[in-house]
Amino acid sequence: MSQPEGPAVSEASKQLTFSGPATVFGLSGPTMAVYRLCVTTGSYLKAGTLDNIYATLVGTCGESPKQRLDRVGRDFASGSVQKYKVRCAAELGEILLLRLHKERFAFFCKDPWYCSRVSVTAPDGTVTHFPSYQWIEGYCTVELRPGTARTICQDSLPLLLDHRKRELQARQECYRWKIYAPGFPRMVDVSSFEEMESDKKFALTKTVPCADPDDNSGNRYLPGFPMKVDIPSLLHMEPNIRYSATKTASLIFNALPASLGMKIRGLLDRRGSWKKLDDIRNIFWCHKTFTTEYVTEHWCEDSFFGYQYLNGVNPVMLHCLSSLPSKLPVTNDMVASLLGPGTCLQTELERGHIFLADYWILAEAPVHCINGLQQYVAAPLCLLWLNPQGVLLPLAIQLSQTPGPESPIFLPTDCELDWLLAKTWVRNSEFLVHENNTHFLCTHLLCEAFSMATLRQLPLCHPVYKLLLPHTRYTLQVNTIARATLLNPEGLVDKVTSIGRRGLIYLMSTGLAHFTYTDFCLPDSLRARGVLNIPNYHYRDDGLKIWAAIERFVSEIVSYYYPSDASVQQDSELQAWVGEIFAQAFLSRENSGFPSRLCTPGELVKYLTAIIFNCSAQHAAVNSGQHDFGAWMPNAPSSMRQPPPQTKGNTTMKSYLDTLPEVNTTCSNLLLFWLVSQEPKDQRPLGTYPDEHFTEEAPQKSIAAFQNCLAQISRDIRERNESLELPYAYLDPPLIENSVSI
Repeated sequence: MSQPEGPAVSEASKQLTFSGPATVFGLSGPTMAVYRLCVTTGSYLKAGTLDNIYATLVGTCGESPKQRLDRVGRDFASGSVQKYKVRCAAELGEILLLRLHKERFAFFCKDPWYCSRVSVTAPDGTVTHFPSYQWIEGYCTVELRPGTARTICQDSLPLLLDHRKRELQARQECYRWKIYAPGFPRMVDVSSFEEMESDKKFALTKTVPCADPDDNSGNRYLPGFPMKVDIPSLLHMEPNIRYSATKTASLIFNALPASLGMKIRGLLDRRGSWKKLDDIRNIFWCHKTFTTEYVTEHWCEDSFFGYQYLNGVNPVMLHCLSSLPSKLPVTNDMVASLLGPGTCLQTELERGHIFLADYWILAEAPVHCINGLQQYVAAPLCLLWLNPQGVLLPLAIQLSQTPGPESPIFLPTDCELDWLLAKTWVRNSEFLVHENNTHFLCTHLLCEAFSMATLRQLPLCHPVYKLLLPHTRYTLQVNTIARATLLNPEGLVDKVTSIGRRGLIYLMSTGLAHFTYTDFCLPDSLRARGVLNIPNYHYRDDGLKIWAAIERFVSEIVSYYYPSDASVQQDSELQAWVGEIFAQAFLSRENSGFPSRLCTPGELVKYLTAIIFNCSAQHAAVNSGQHDFGAWMPNAPSSMRQPPPQTKGNTTMKSYLDTLPEVNTTCSNLLLFWLVSQEPKDQRPLGTYPDEHFTEEAPQKSIAAFQNCLAQISRDIRERNESLELPYAYLDPPLIENSVSI
C-alpha cells in the first residue's frame, strides 16, 4: 500500500520500529536533557485536582522516567498554567506520546481533573503541543498524542498504530449502540456508563465531545416540569459528555419561573376547553417576543399561513407541482376566483407556481388518549399558490389522503370558521411532522449517531475527529434527557400529542425509511423540491450561504489531509466510520442514497459539510423558533380532540375551541416550547472553536477564514432584517449553536 501524501511526517517517525519495550533513560550521566512542560488546567468550577500527577515522555529514541509534576504551592488549580521540568539522561528524539499518570494524594478522596492541554519544549527549543480538553477521573494513565492530525496511513510505527487501536477499543467499550425501537437510528446505551462506574479498568484516554464543564456533577430533574425523569440515566453519563453546571443551572432557571407561574395559576391542572381564544394570550404574559406578538396578530391570515412554509420552524415541506396528484382532485372552477383573470390552474402549474405540502405519513399513525379522552389525527394535502406579488397563499385543503364525499376540499371562499378549522388541522399536522421527524429524527437522533460513530471509529489524532468534535458537544446528553423525559412511557409526548409515544415511534421509523441523502443535503433538497426560485425564502437563502461557508472550510481541511482519492480509500478508520453510520443510523438501507464507503475527497467534503450543517444550522432553523411560532397555541396545536370535519358549514367558535387541546395540555406543551427555544448559557456559536485540537498552521488559518466568512453572513442577514416586517434571524451565525445541545 502506497503512503498517501499529506502533512509532513518526519523520517524518524517513518523509520522507527519498536521490537520491544522502549529504552528508559535514567537521571545519571553528564548529558542531562531537560524537557519543559507547560500544563494548563481548565478554568471551570472544580476543574483542579489535589491528586498527584506524573508525566512520562515517549520519544523515537527512548522514554523518560515517570516523574511527578510538583512545585511549591498548589498544583493544578482551576485555571492555572504551570511549568515543570522533566529530566532525562539524553534527548528522546521526536516526542510521540505524553503519558499523564493520576494517582492518589495522601488520604484525600479522588477528584477529577480537567486537563486542557500540555506543551512540551525539547532541549533544542522544539515545542510540541498535546491537546487534551477532557476530564480525567479516578487513578489512571492517560496517553496523549501531539496535536498534529494524522490519518492511519500516515502512522507506520507499531507503537502509534497500537495506540490508535487501544484507544478505539476503549471507546467502543464505553460507547455502545442500543436499539431503542425497530426502525429507529441506533443510539447510545447509557447503561454502559453505569458499568464503567463500577469497573475502573478503563485506563486509556477517553477524550470525547467535551463541554467546557463547570463541574462533572450529575444533572438534576427540572423542578416544576410536568414530566417523569429517569434520574439514573442522567447521573451516570460519562463526564466528558455531561452538561456543565452552567448549562444545567440555566435550564432549570429557564424552566422554573414559567412552570411555577402556571402551577400557581392552576393552568397545569385545569381540564376542559378554553373559554375564548384571548385567554391563551395570558399563558406567557411575561415571556412575549416580537415574533410571538406578530403570530398572535396574524395567525389566521392566509399570507402568514403560507409564509410559515418558507420561514417557520418546518421550512422543508413544500414541493413544486407540474400536475396535480389524483388524490387531490382540485378543479379550476374551485380556485378560479382566487387566481383571478388572465390565468388558470393549469397555467399556474406550468409556470411552477403551484406547490404541495403532503402529510401522507400521518395516514396510518396510531392515535392516543389524553386526559382519558380519544384524540384525532388527519393526513392533509395542502395546495398553495405563489401569486404575482410573490406571496405564497393556500388554495385548497383536503384533510385526508382519500378523496370523496366524506373528505371535502376546503377553500378560502368557504365560510370563515370552516376555512380556519381546515388550516388549523394542517397546523396540527405540521406540529406532528415537524417535532417528530424534521426536528427530533433528522437533527437530534441522526446527530447522535454521527457522534457515536465518531467516538467509536476515529481516534483523537484523526483529522475528521478533530473537525467534528465541536459539532457533537452535548448531543448525547440532551438526547438522553429527551428519552428520559419526553419519549418515556407517560412522558410529555404521551401527555400532549394526539399520537403519543406509540405514534412517535411509528412516525420516526416511517420517516427514516423514506429519508434520503438528497433530503440531508440542503442544496440537493431545495433543487429536488423545486423551490429555488420562490421569493422571500429566507431559510433557503441564509442556509445556502452557511452551507457554502462550511463547504469551503471543510474543503480546505480535507484537501490538506487527503490530497488524493487513494488517501481517502486507504484510510481504514474513515471507512469504518462512514460504514458504521450507514449501518447504525440508516440501517444499511441502500435506497437511502447515503454512502457506505467514500472514494474521493469530494465525496468526503460533501458528507462532512452535510453533517456539520445539520448538527448546527439545520437544528437552529427547526428548533429556535418553536416558542415564537407555537406560543399562540392555535398556530401549532399538539393534539385535536374532535375528528376532522366531513362536511362544510357546521363549524362554530365553540366547536372550534372544543377541537383544540385542553388547557393543561396546552400549557404543558408551551412549557416545552419555551424551554427548548431558550438556548441555555455555555453556548458555542457556529465556527467557535476555543479548544485548539488542530495545532498546525494550515487548519488554523482555515478556521480563521471560516469565522470571517460567518461574520460577513451575519452582517448581511442583519442588514436585510432591518427592512423586513418580520425579521428572520434563526440562521444568523452568532445565534446558531455549534451542535445539537438543547
